[in-house]
Amino acid sequence: MARRPAKQDEDTAQAKPGVVWHEDSMQTQFANVVNVQGTREQVDIFFGTNRTWNAESGGQVTVELSNRIIMTPLAAKRLATILENVLREHERRYGALEVE
Repeated sequence: MARRPAKQDEDTAQAKPGVVWHEDSMQTQFANVVNVQGTREQVDIFFGTNRTWNAESGGQVTVELSNRIIMTPLAAKRLATILENVLREHERRYGALEVE
């Protein structure tokens, strides 16, 4: 006859270390413009979409801002590190990205 795990064993088995990602309320939005500003206490990242069809004409560029993410400088540093690693791998696979 198989032994049924004790309640404590079940709790330990269910509480595995790591991150549980809940995406039920997640929204996806496109952005082709980003801007960043910061203070000693926080870093603000603004995302938006360029709505100007002919930016080369020298006129104004219209950007529709859609999201602002506010984070601590430590979280921003972690984000910068993760982005650097992802982009390094992207360029290794697909070639260098040229930034204007």
